[in-house]
Amino acid sequence: MSRKVLIVVVLVMFTLASVGIASAAGWTNPGLLLSGQQLKKSINKSNWVVVDCRDLKDYAKGHIPGAISFGKRCKKALRDTTSRAFRDVSKYEKLFGAVGIGNDTHVVVYGEHSVTDTLKDTAVAFWIFEYMGLKNVHFLNGGIDGWINAGYGLDNKPTIKPAKTFKAKVINSRYASTAEIAAIANGKKKAQVVDARSSKEHKGSDIRALRGGRIPNTTVNISHKDTFDTSKDPASGEMVDNGFFSYEKVAGFYKDLDRNKRTIGYCQTGTRSTLTYLQLRLLGFKDPANYDESWRVYGSHNNDYPVDAEQWFDFNKIRKLEKKVEKLEKAAKDK
Repeated sequence: MSRKVLIVVVLVMFTLASVGIASAAGWTNPGLLLSGQQLKKSINKSNWVVVDCRDLKDYAKGHIPGAISFGKRCKKALRDTTSRAFRDVSKYEKLFGAVGIGNDTHVVVYGEHSVTDTLKDTAVAFWIFEYMGLKNVHFLNGGIDGWINAGYGLDNKPTIKPAKTFKAKVINSRYASTAEIAAIANGKKKAQVVDARSSKEHKGSDIRALRGGRIPNTTVNISHKDTFDTSKDPASGEMVDNGFFSYEKVAGFYKDLDRNKRTIGYCQTGTRSTLTYLQLRLLGFKDPANYDESWRVYGSHNNDYPVDAEQWFDFNKIRKLEKKVEKLEKAAKDK
Protein backbone atom coordinates (compact mmCIF):
# COMPACT_ATOMS: atom_id res chain seq x y z
CA MET A 1 0.00 0.00 0.00
CA SER A 2 1.42 3.34 -1.03
CA ARG A 3 1.92 6.17 1.44
CA LYS A 4 -0.77 8.25 -0.35
CA VAL A 5 -3.36 5.44 -0.17
CA LEU A 6 -2.46 4.81 3.48
CA ILE A 7 -3.09 8.47 4.34
CA VAL A 8 -6.47 8.38 2.61
CA VAL A 9 -7.47 5.20 4.49
CA VAL A 10 -6.42 6.72 7.81
CA LEU A 11 -8.40 9.89 7.08
CA VAL A 12 -11.50 7.88 6.15
CA MET A 13 -11.20 5.77 9.32
CA PHE A 14 -10.73 8.92 11.40
CA THR A 15 -13.79 10.53 9.81
CA LEU A 16 -15.94 7.44 10.41
CA ALA A 17 -14.71 7.24 14.00
CA SER A 18 -15.55 10.89 14.54
CA VAL A 19 -19.06 10.40 13.17
CA GLY A 20 -19.47 7.37 15.41
CA ILE A 21 -18.39 9.33 18.47
CA ALA A 22 -20.79 12.17 17.65
CA SER A 23 -23.64 9.73 17.10
CA ALA A 24 -22.87 7.86 20.31
CA ALA A 25 -22.67 11.10 22.24
CA GLY A 26 -26.27 11.97 21.37
CA TRP A 27 -27.97 14.37 23.75
CA THR A 28 -25.87 17.08 25.34
CA ASN A 29 -27.89 16.68 28.54
CA PRO A 30 -28.92 12.99 28.44
CA GLY A 31 -29.77 12.85 32.15
CA LEU A 32 -32.91 14.90 31.54
CA LEU A 33 -34.54 12.02 29.66
CA LEU A 34 -34.92 8.65 31.38
CA SER A 35 -35.86 5.26 30.02
CA GLY A 36 -37.98 2.86 32.05
CA GLN A 37 -34.87 0.83 32.90
CA GLN A 38 -33.00 3.92 34.12
CA LEU A 39 -35.92 4.97 36.31
CA LYS A 40 -36.14 1.47 37.79
CA LYS A 41 -32.56 1.75 39.06
CA SER A 42 -33.26 4.90 41.07
CA ILE A 43 -36.95 4.72 41.89
CA ASN A 44 -36.44 3.57 45.48
CA LYS A 45 -33.85 6.18 46.40
CA SER A 46 -34.99 8.43 49.25
CA ASN A 47 -34.18 11.65 47.39
CA TRP A 48 -36.17 10.71 44.26
CA VAL A 49 -39.84 11.65 43.72
CA VAL A 50 -41.82 10.38 40.74
CA VAL A 51 -44.79 12.56 39.70
CA ASP A 52 -47.74 11.13 37.75
CA CYS A 53 -49.01 14.03 35.61
CA ARG A 54 -52.29 12.42 34.58
CA ASP A 55 -55.77 12.88 36.06
CA LEU A 56 -56.33 11.47 39.52
CA LYS A 57 -58.78 8.87 38.15
CA ASP A 58 -56.07 7.51 35.85
CA TYR A 59 -53.53 7.54 38.67
CA ALA A 60 -55.97 5.52 40.82
CA LYS A 61 -56.40 2.87 38.12
CA GLY A 62 -52.68 2.16 38.01
CA HIS A 63 -49.45 4.15 38.32
CA ILE A 64 -45.72 3.58 38.58
CA PRO A 65 -45.06 2.18 42.08
CA GLY A 66 -44.17 4.97 44.52
CA ALA A 67 -45.36 7.77 42.22
CA ILE A 68 -47.29 10.69 43.69
CA SER A 69 -50.15 12.72 42.20
CA PHE A 70 -50.98 16.42 42.54
CA GLY A 71 -54.65 15.43 42.48
CA LYS A 72 -55.18 16.64 38.91
CA ARG A 73 -53.26 16.95 35.67
CA CYS A 74 -49.92 18.67 36.18
CA LYS A 75 -50.88 21.40 33.73
CA LYS A 76 -53.90 22.35 35.85
CA ALA A 77 -52.17 21.85 39.19
CA LEU A 78 -49.07 23.89 38.40
CA ARG A 79 -50.19 26.67 36.07
CA ASP A 80 -51.10 30.04 37.56
CA THR A 81 -54.36 30.61 35.67
CA THR A 82 -54.74 34.21 36.87
CA SER A 83 -51.46 35.66 35.64
CA ARG A 84 -49.72 32.80 33.81
CA ALA A 85 -46.52 34.56 34.84
CA PHE A 86 -46.04 32.48 38.01
CA ARG A 87 -45.72 35.54 40.22
CA ASP A 88 -46.78 33.75 43.39
CA VAL A 89 -43.62 31.73 43.94
CA SER A 90 -44.68 30.90 47.51
CA LYS A 91 -47.54 28.81 46.08
CA TYR A 92 -45.03 26.49 44.43
CA GLU A 93 -42.74 26.40 47.43
CA LYS A 94 -45.63 25.22 49.61
CA LEU A 95 -46.95 22.72 47.07
CA PHE A 96 -43.60 21.15 46.25
CA GLY A 97 -42.58 20.94 49.89
CA ALA A 98 -45.91 19.38 50.91
CA VAL A 99 -45.53 16.49 48.46
CA GLY A 100 -41.95 15.75 49.50
CA ILE A 101 -39.93 17.75 46.99
CA GLY A 102 -36.91 19.63 48.32
CA ASN A 103 -34.20 21.56 46.53
CA ASP A 104 -31.95 18.47 46.36
CA THR A 105 -34.71 16.12 45.19
CA HIS A 106 -34.55 14.32 41.86
CA VAL A 107 -38.01 14.72 40.32
CA VAL A 108 -39.20 12.45 37.51
CA VAL A 109 -42.34 13.51 35.66
CA TYR A 110 -44.40 11.24 33.43
CA GLY A 111 -47.68 11.17 31.56
CA GLU A 112 -49.27 8.89 29.01
CA HIS A 113 -49.31 8.99 25.23
CA SER A 114 -51.33 6.00 24.07
CA VAL A 115 -54.59 6.83 25.88
CA THR A 116 -54.69 10.22 27.61
CA ASP A 117 -52.03 12.10 25.59
CA THR A 118 -50.78 13.88 28.72
CA LEU A 119 -47.14 14.09 27.63
CA LYS A 120 -47.67 17.79 26.92
CA ASP A 121 -48.89 18.28 30.49
CA THR A 122 -45.82 16.44 31.68
CA ALA A 123 -43.55 18.81 29.76
CA VAL A 124 -45.36 21.74 31.42
CA ALA A 125 -44.34 20.29 34.79
CA PHE A 126 -40.76 19.76 33.59
CA TRP A 127 -40.52 23.39 32.47
CA ILE A 128 -42.07 24.85 35.64
CA PHE A 129 -39.80 22.77 37.89
CA GLU A 130 -36.78 24.05 35.96
CA TYR A 131 -38.11 27.61 35.94
CA MET A 132 -38.40 27.41 39.73
CA GLY A 133 -34.74 26.45 39.89
CA LEU A 134 -34.95 22.74 40.66
CA LYS A 135 -31.65 21.28 39.47
CA ASN A 136 -32.55 17.61 39.04
CA VAL A 137 -35.63 17.25 36.84
CA HIS A 138 -36.15 14.24 34.58
CA PHE A 139 -38.70 13.35 31.89
CA LEU A 140 -39.69 9.70 31.43
CA ASN A 141 -39.32 8.89 27.73
CA GLY A 142 -42.63 7.55 26.42
CA GLY A 143 -44.35 8.19 29.74
CA ILE A 144 -46.05 5.32 31.52
CA ASP A 145 -45.98 3.44 28.20
CA GLY A 146 -42.19 3.47 28.42
CA TRP A 147 -42.36 1.94 31.89
CA ILE A 148 -44.79 -0.78 30.82
CA ASN A 149 -42.86 -1.53 27.63
CA ALA A 150 -39.77 -2.11 29.77
CA GLY A 151 -41.66 -4.96 31.47
CA TYR A 152 -42.51 -3.28 34.78
CA GLY A 153 -45.82 -3.38 36.61
CA LEU A 154 -48.16 -0.77 38.08
CA ASP A 155 -49.61 -0.10 41.52
CA ASN A 156 -52.97 1.38 42.54
CA LYS A 157 -52.06 2.38 46.09
CA PRO A 158 -51.62 6.14 46.66
CA THR A 159 -48.19 7.35 47.76
CA ILE A 160 -47.61 10.09 50.33
CA LYS A 161 -44.05 11.34 50.82
CA PRO A 162 -42.72 13.06 53.97
CA ALA A 163 -42.86 16.86 53.63
CA LYS A 164 -39.68 18.77 52.80
CA THR A 165 -38.62 22.38 52.41
CA PHE A 166 -38.39 23.82 48.92
CA LYS A 167 -37.02 27.30 48.28
CA ALA A 168 -37.49 28.57 44.72
CA LYS A 169 -34.51 29.97 42.86
CA VAL A 170 -36.35 31.31 39.82
CA ILE A 171 -34.44 31.29 36.53
CA ASN A 172 -36.21 34.16 34.77
CA SER A 173 -34.53 33.55 31.41
CA ARG A 174 -36.54 30.35 30.96
CA TYR A 175 -39.73 32.40 30.67
CA ALA A 176 -40.41 34.54 27.60
CA SER A 177 -42.92 37.37 28.01
CA THR A 178 -45.26 38.87 25.42
CA ALA A 179 -43.21 42.07 25.63
CA GLU A 180 -40.06 40.18 24.61
CA ILE A 181 -41.87 38.40 21.78
CA ALA A 182 -43.29 41.72 20.53
CA ALA A 183 -39.75 43.17 20.50
CA ILE A 184 -38.60 40.22 18.39
CA ALA A 185 -41.59 40.55 16.06
CA ASN A 186 -40.82 44.25 15.55
CA GLY A 187 -37.14 43.61 14.88
CA LYS A 188 -36.00 45.32 18.07
CA LYS A 189 -34.51 42.15 19.54
CA LYS A 190 -32.77 39.14 18.03
CA ALA A 191 -33.67 35.58 18.98
CA GLN A 192 -34.50 32.24 17.40
CA VAL A 193 -38.23 31.53 17.60
CA VAL A 194 -39.72 28.05 17.15
CA ASP A 195 -43.43 27.64 16.33
CA ALA A 196 -44.49 24.28 17.81
CA ARG A 197 -47.99 24.42 16.33
CA SER A 198 -49.30 22.55 13.29
CA SER A 199 -48.43 23.74 9.79
CA LYS A 200 -52.04 24.93 9.29
CA GLU A 201 -51.85 27.11 12.42
CA HIS A 202 -48.46 28.40 11.28
CA LYS A 203 -49.83 29.30 7.84
CA GLY A 204 -52.89 31.02 9.29
CA SER A 205 -55.55 28.67 7.92
CA ASP A 206 -56.32 27.16 11.33
CA ILE A 207 -57.46 30.15 13.42
CA ARG A 208 -57.64 29.67 17.19
CA ALA A 209 -57.62 33.29 18.36
CA LEU A 210 -58.97 36.61 17.08
CA ARG A 211 -56.34 36.38 14.36
CA GLY A 212 -54.60 33.47 12.67
CA GLY A 213 -51.03 33.49 11.45
CA ARG A 214 -47.62 33.50 13.07
CA ILE A 215 -45.28 35.77 14.96
CA PRO A 216 -43.05 37.79 12.58
CA ASN A 217 -39.40 36.69 12.59
CA THR A 218 -40.37 33.15 13.59
CA THR A 219 -37.32 31.09 12.65
CA VAL A 220 -38.88 27.70 12.01
CA ASN A 221 -42.11 25.71 12.37
CA ILE A 222 -41.47 22.41 14.16
CA SER A 223 -44.75 20.76 15.14
CA HIS A 224 -44.32 18.92 18.44
CA LYS A 225 -46.00 15.81 16.97
CA ASP A 226 -43.44 15.53 14.18
CA THR A 227 -40.60 15.16 16.66
CA PHE A 228 -41.87 11.90 18.18
CA ASP A 229 -40.62 8.57 16.91
CA THR A 230 -43.09 6.53 14.87
CA SER A 231 -44.16 2.90 14.94
CA LYS A 232 -46.78 0.79 13.21
CA ASP A 233 -50.25 0.80 14.74
CA PRO A 234 -51.22 -2.89 15.06
CA ALA A 235 -54.88 -2.04 14.52
CA SER A 236 -54.66 0.16 11.41
CA GLY A 237 -51.22 -0.81 10.14
CA GLU A 238 -50.37 2.89 9.76
CA MET A 239 -47.22 4.56 11.03
CA VAL A 240 -48.12 6.80 13.99
CA ASP A 241 -46.14 8.76 16.57
CA ASN A 242 -45.55 6.73 19.72
CA GLY A 243 -44.64 9.32 22.35
CA PHE A 244 -40.91 8.53 22.46
CA PHE A 245 -38.02 10.86 21.64
CA SER A 246 -34.80 9.80 19.94
CA TYR A 247 -31.72 11.96 19.46
CA GLU A 248 -31.39 11.19 15.76
CA LYS A 249 -34.88 12.38 14.91
CA VAL A 250 -35.12 15.42 17.20
CA ALA A 251 -31.65 16.72 16.38
CA GLY A 252 -32.52 16.72 12.69
CA PHE A 253 -35.26 19.30 13.22
CA TYR A 254 -32.95 21.72 15.07
CA LYS A 255 -29.75 21.18 13.06
CA ASP A 256 -29.87 24.63 11.43
CA LEU A 257 -30.33 26.55 14.69
CA ASP A 258 -27.48 28.08 16.69
CA ARG A 259 -27.34 26.47 20.13
CA ASN A 260 -25.54 29.49 21.55
CA LYS A 261 -28.38 31.93 20.75
CA ARG A 262 -31.52 32.61 22.77
CA THR A 263 -34.21 30.25 21.49
CA ILE A 264 -37.91 30.51 22.36
CA GLY A 265 -40.72 28.07 21.71
CA TYR A 266 -44.38 29.02 21.37
CA CYS A 267 -47.68 27.40 20.41
CA GLN A 268 -51.35 28.16 21.14
CA THR A 269 -51.35 28.05 24.95
CA GLY A 270 -47.69 27.54 25.80
CA THR A 271 -48.26 23.82 26.41
CA ARG A 272 -46.98 22.09 23.29
CA SER A 273 -43.99 24.45 23.32
CA THR A 274 -42.85 23.10 26.69
CA LEU A 275 -41.95 19.96 24.72
CA THR A 276 -39.90 22.28 22.50
CA TYR A 277 -38.22 23.65 25.64
CA LEU A 278 -37.42 20.10 26.80
CA GLN A 279 -35.87 19.27 23.43
CA LEU A 280 -33.81 22.46 23.46
CA ARG A 281 -32.48 21.52 26.90
CA LEU A 282 -31.68 17.98 25.77
CA LEU A 283 -29.76 19.33 22.78
CA GLY A 284 -27.76 21.75 24.93
CA PHE A 285 -29.15 25.10 23.79
CA LYS A 286 -27.59 27.72 26.07
CA ASP A 287 -30.58 30.05 26.53
CA PRO A 288 -33.90 28.23 25.95
CA ALA A 289 -37.30 29.62 26.98
CA ASN A 290 -41.01 28.97 26.70
CA TYR A 291 -43.46 31.71 25.66
CA ASP A 292 -46.19 30.70 28.08
CA GLU A 293 -48.90 33.13 26.95
CA SER A 294 -48.29 32.14 23.34
CA TRP A 295 -50.75 32.64 20.48
CA ARG A 296 -53.88 32.69 22.65
CA VAL A 297 -52.66 36.09 23.94
CA TYR A 298 -50.54 37.36 21.05
CA GLY A 299 -53.12 36.54 18.39
CA SER A 300 -56.06 37.89 20.39
CA HIS A 301 -54.80 41.46 20.58
CA ASN A 302 -56.47 43.60 17.95
CA ASN A 303 -53.69 45.52 16.18
CA ASP A 304 -51.19 45.72 19.03
CA TYR A 305 -48.80 43.11 17.64
CA PRO A 306 -47.80 42.43 14.02
CA VAL A 307 -48.74 39.10 12.45
CA ASP A 308 -47.38 37.25 9.43
CA ALA A 309 -49.87 35.36 7.20
CA GLU A 310 -52.59 37.22 9.07
CA GLN A 311 -56.14 35.87 8.87
CA TRP A 312 -59.01 37.29 10.89
CA PHE A 313 -61.51 35.11 12.69
CA ASP A 314 -64.68 35.14 10.57
CA PHE A 315 -67.48 35.63 13.09
CA ASN A 316 -70.07 36.01 10.31
CA LYS A 317 -69.17 32.59 8.97
CA ILE A 318 -69.51 31.08 12.44
CA ARG A 319 -72.89 32.74 12.91
CA LYS A 320 -74.11 31.31 9.59
CA LEU A 321 -72.99 27.85 10.69
CA GLU A 322 -74.81 28.31 14.00
CA LYS A 323 -78.01 29.17 12.14
CA LYS A 324 -77.66 26.06 9.99
CA VAL A 325 -77.21 23.93 13.10
CA GLU A 326 -80.26 25.56 14.71
CA LYS A 327 -82.35 24.73 11.62
CA LEU A 328 -81.17 21.14 11.63
CA GLU A 329 -81.95 20.80 15.33
CA LYS A 330 -85.43 22.28 14.80
CA ALA A 331 -86.09 19.95 11.86
CA ALA A 332 -85.00 16.98 13.94
CA LYS A 333 -87.37 17.95 16.77
CA ASP A 334 -90.29 18.45 14.35
CA LYS A 335 -89.85 14.89 13.14
